[in-house]
Amino acid sequence: MMADVAGGFDHIVVGGGTAGCLLAARLSEDSTRRVCLIEAGGSARKLAVKVPSGIVMAQRDPALNWRFSTVPQPHLDHRRIPAPRGRGLGGSALINGMVYFRGNPRDFDDWAASGATGWSFREVLPYFRRSERNENFGGSPWHGRDGPMNVRVVTHPNPLNFSFFDALKSLGQVYREDLNGADSEGMSLRQLSIRDGRRETTASALLQPALGRSNLTVLTGTHATRVLLQERRAVAVEVHSPQGTTVVKARRDIVLCAGAFQSPQLLMLSGIGDGAELAPFGIELIHHLPAVGRNLHDHLASPVHMAMRNATSYGMSWRALPRSLWNVFEYLLLQRGPLANNIFESAAFVKSSAGLDRPDIQLVFQPAKRPSPKFPYPVGHGFAVSPVGLYPRSRGRVTLASADPFIAPLIDPNLLSAPEDLQPLIDGMRLARRIFATPAFAQYAATETAPGPAAQTDAELEAYVRAEAYTVHHPVGTCRMGSAASGIDAVVDPQLRVIGIDNLRVADASVFPSLIGGNTNAAVVMVAEKAADMILGRPPLPPESPDGSAIEQR
Repeated sequence: MMADVAGGFDHIVVGGGTAGCLLAARLSEDSTRRVCLIEAGGSARKLAVKVPSGIVMAQRDPALNWRFSTVPQPHLDHRRIPAPRGRGLGGSALINGMVYFRGNPRDFDDWAASGATGWSFREVLPYFRRSERNENFGGSPWHGRDGPMNVRVVTHPNPLNFSFFDALKSLGQVYREDLNGADSEGMSLRQLSIRDGRRETTASALLQPALGRSNLTVLTGTHATRVLLQERRAVAVEVHSPQGTTVVKARRDIVLCAGAFQSPQLLMLSGIGDGAELAPFGIELIHHLPAVGRNLHDHLASPVHMAMRNATSYGMSWRALPRSLWNVFEYLLLQRGPLANNIFESAAFVKSSAGLDRPDIQLVFQPAKRPSPKFPYPVGHGFAVSPVGLYPRSRGRVTLASADPFIAPLIDPNLLSAPEDLQPLIDGMRLARRIFATPAFAQYAATETAPGPAAQTDAELEAYVRAEAYTVHHPVGTCRMGSAASGIDAVVDPQLRVIGIDNLRVADASVFPSLIGGNTNAAVVMVAEKAADMILGRPPLPPESPDGSAIEQR
């Protein structure tokens, strides 16, 4: 396909992940524009991707996962924390939990207040709705029903989910049918990006139908090594493939959609970043932009695990063998059942104190034991709650390890460097224990395996967090969006243009000014939808009232 690049393109999109696939498809809807999508991985058409319950198999496949890890984290017992990122058309949506959650509406108002003008919740809600085809809430003013991406609530959930809900209700929490509505506080079955029992990504929902367009070129197995600039104007992307190294030229925008680790890496390799940090690598400084790679942060989780002899949970055992065999046939014949879900079937969003304006802890419920290192499905039976601290204050950075574009960058989220990030995890673990001590769970006669009954004091729970906590793979912020007027160091302006460089934008999770209160994939889809309108010169969609009162039904 390299011969197709000689004439140049109007737009080049670097990175075929969630944002890149959507953006390339949307831009190519204008038949007058030639669009090129560059992806280092392959087509990613694998069984582990298609079957929703195959999450662990997908994550363990090196063809689908860059397999990054952090540098040793001094506040987590100097451990290197896995930082998986998807590789192939679909990106991290190939290996994520398929959760469709937008965050709390106030999160986006915070973005706007921090300098990301035009990104308040009223202004981003129509972009969430545009991409969505929600099977359960499509008639609601909060959701789309005619978009390309299918979303549905967990089907045929494990009975343990309802014990989880009963326990939370007994502790004063509320059940909400839709956590993507006006208020995210409460518990519910999760909404998932799944269609007809198969994982849904922007690659399957938008890019695949667009591949027949003559104005769209998709280069897989092609690694972008740097952006070429002329007088601070992006003009081309240097790429390497099995056919060699070549240059793909752009007449208009080049858009980086390589994610929170690789978009800043590519900017730095191209001479855009902190000059003092680029000099030791022999990289010529084109534009001093010290915010590149900074502001990295992620969600941290610290689970409470329970084991039991009761076979209600998902898991491999002789007692569960007949059910497991039926589940396989059920999926093969009808594309439904546990294999058509994501295992992490329900969640709750709670406040650690009554005075907060939004939940600061997510409780992720898993009606199964954790998978073993050697087998991708749980062996035996149990369940777990993973408390997630939703608004970490710790900030880290991404820096270069080498001028070689094939060497991974140094990833340092600096987890728990802000002492206040610890308490929500301890509070969440104590709440998980209260949940498991309610009558709703008594019938299972489960025992705690981690952190274990011996860990009772805050100091003992803190030690467990430092020894066992992990991120839930929501890295953001390394190409932060903002404005000069806000006084905040930023990499892109509210139009997603790299500050000080013409014809170069970033559109992925790296532009998030701050983490949203939950899973990030749906918000990345929204960013790409909004970016498409900006690049095509369309006026933004009209803002919609966050209380639903003035939202037109569609």
